[in-house]
Amino acid sequence: MSFKKISALLLVAMLAVGAFGCKKKEEAPAPGAEAAKPAGDTIKIGFLGALTGDVAMFGKPTLEGMKMAADEINAAGGVQGKKIEIVEADNRGDKQEGASVTQKFISRDNVTAIVGDPTTGITKVAAPIAQKAGVVLLSAGATGPGVVEVGDFIFRDTLLDSIAIPACIEYFAKDLGFKKVAIVTSDNNDYSVGLSQTFRDAAAKVPSIKIVADEKVKDGDKDFSAQITNIKSKKPDVILFSGYYTEGALIMKEARKQGLKAPMFGGDGLFSPKFIELGGPAVEGSMSALGFSTEQAAPATAKFIEAFKAKHNGELPGLFDAQGYDAVMLLADSMKRANSVDPKVFKTALAQTKKFEGVSGTISMQANREPIKSPLSLLVVKDGKFVLKAKVPVKMD
Repeated sequence: MSFKKISALLLVAMLAVGAFGCKKKEEAPAPGAEAAKPAGDTIKIGFLGALTGDVAMFGKPTLEGMKMAADEINAAGGVQGKKIEIVEADNRGDKQEGASVTQKFISRDNVTAIVGDPTTGITKVAAPIAQKAGVVLLSAGATGPGVVEVGDFIFRDTLLDSIAIPACIEYFAKDLGFKKVAIVTSDNNDYSVGLSQTFRDAAAKVPSIKIVADEKVKDGDKDFSAQITNIKSKKPDVILFSGYYTEGALIMKEARKQGLKAPMFGGDGLFSPKFIELGGPAVEGSMSALGFSTEQAAPATAKFIEAFKAKHNGELPGLFDAQGYDAVMLLADSMKRANSVDPKVFKTALAQTKKFEGVSGTISMQANREPIKSPLSLLVVKDGKFVLKAKVPVKMD
């Protein structure tokens, strides 16, 4: 081959590479530009929660409820002709992983909304990320303070501790005759720290109630002998524990070991079969305040229970199944009322929700986007199961 022919071929090859390189450069997004969300025929809703680890007992049922709601909505035609798709990820109950998952949902999965986390601590980590991105985040479990205050894209559908705990403290004083209470806080747990303060504030407003002990523990502790020894000497009528079921069960085992007969009371952090499995006879009589019970069910709740049982071989739904279901239904309802799937638009409709008949109760959003739910269910462990002890109506206005 001649030198001229070789030179010509090399020139063609170089031009081809140059053109390809220019084309690639033109297609690349400008630095800092926001990736465009595809129009698509689906509405992506991210599940933020743990599927493994210590708090998976809250995450797994939340996801079950979300999927059930999505299936029902899709079978009825979806929202504005679009199907709802639940995008899953496992944050393992870890705050850093919770932040990473939230970021992934927004930047890679292009979700319209996020449901979760069921825990207060991870919700408070995820909320600023969602707020900055303009994506609605609706927690189906976080009950502690400092959540919706993050911004106008942040919501929750759970019974607030600030509503449930005062009602329960009054019930203890008036109906059960309790006078002396001991508080136990897990001080490396945001949910527990906030709930204990709610205990203190509520007790201060009931003259007949006196806090006789205020002990601290940590998530992951195994030995509670020192705390129980001190609590026992104060002879409380009830132990108000603000943490989760693992430590709650171990605290009650130590209490019974030392002969302390007072029952335990806590929020939804105690509501898990694991609490009973770990604590056994020691947790009999323990109580939990929830926004859901399968007993004395309203018509919408009864329908949900039967559908859940049919889908899960006769198993009854729990609080987090119900709240996960309601979260997706609330999002779909707000999109329909706003006639938009844009979070910047339907967030206003969500904030204006009034007396939505959810399966976990009737839900209204206050001006600060905090939910009011009625009724309150006080459950007690009896014969190895959580059963309804009392239903307490909550004023909705």
